[in-house]
Amino acid sequence: MDFRPDNEHRMDPFPHYKRMREHAPVLHDESSGSWHVFRYDDVQRVLSEHATFSSRMGGGDPSETGQLFAASLVTTDPPRHRQLRSLVTQAFTPKAVDGLAPRISTLTEELLDGIAAIGTADLVEELAYPLPVIVIAELMGIPAEDRDRFKKWSDVIVSQTRAGAESADHRTTNRDMTEYFLAMIEQRRRRPGSDLISNLLAAEIEGEKLSVAELLGFCSLLLVAGNETTTNLIGNAVLCFTEVPGTIERLQAEPALLPQAVEEVLRYRSPVQSMYRVAATETILGGLQIPAGAPLVAWIGSANRDDRHFQRPDQFDIDRGPVRHLAFGHGIHFCLGAPLARLEARIALAAVLSRLPRLVVAAQTRLERVESTIIYGLKELPVSWQAA
Repeated sequence: MDFRPDNEHRMDPFPHYKRMREHAPVLHDESSGSWHVFRYDDVQRVLSEHATFSSRMGGGDPSETGQLFAASLVTTDPPRHRQLRSLVTQAFTPKAVDGLAPRISTLTEELLDGIAAIGTADLVEELAYPLPVIVIAELMGIPAEDRDRFKKWSDVIVSQTRAGAESADHRTTNRDMTEYFLAMIEQRRRRPGSDLISNLLAAEIEGEKLSVAELLGFCSLLLVAGNETTTNLIGNAVLCFTEVPGTIERLQAEPALLPQAVEEVLRYRSPVQSMYRVAATETILGGLQIPAGAPLVAWIGSANRDDRHFQRPDQFDIDRGPVRHLAFGHGIHFCLGAPLARLEARIALAAVLSRLPRLVVAAQTRLERVESTIIYGLKELPVSWQAA
């Protein structure tokens, strides 16, 4: 049984996930050696039991090999993970994130100013893509002229389609990102600023500075996680809201429902569909024996549609109330940027609902998903509304 939906069903992989949960909830792909995990309880266990399912990937010096994420938060286990995470936690505390709200609101309004009077636009290109890129670039102190390069790099990184796969584009991107961030780190050493990179350079763990590999890992992770998740959350939300009749009108009438609606988007069309782990020790999962060293793919997109945990899981319902989705992961690797992603999405979507009345997806639009099994997002989202 193939663990991947065929290309024809990439926009709607969820019926395929359901078949896997029912017939092969833990599946060994003999061609790659990977194990694929589809049920909520198993996915949650893989994501949270770090002693059994390690996040470590690759090795070596990223500055030499181009393995940019080899020493990042997402590929580090305790105790080093705990030490690294503590360094950036303060940049993403609720108080620190809330302090960004005025800037995010200003940026959102400026982006919508450019299209509000037109009546049609690609909402990914005009809002969902630029907003998170600008926010994370400003946090990191990245010059405005480099933002497009940033986005191109993160798109290539998430286009990887299976564990261990690396194309020529990935290798080139890794090299370009490594060179760029090494130069940026050196620049901040000489002239520190008030940005996140400067703060990380000054930080110490038990009297020791971060290694170059760890600095590169932070930069790379912030770049990719800082914009891909939020871009796709905003696009997926607009798609969900326009698919279910009455949803937009309801949210316009009851704005207090928006945070709850965002959580339902995170469950229903999770921006991150899968996460990788490696079995640190031999274990049993779903009744099958997983050997030590085996790579695993935990399918978050499937777990969040598991009818063992969610009633009517294939129905988008903004009245569902609090749900324990796994869209931001679980356990010690729970997404550090989740508060920022939620805030950006709420501000952007509130502005869209307020300023783009009678919003609909443009007629005869054939929506396409970005080329990735790791994330779920739209290449384009052409919409129209009643222009003032």
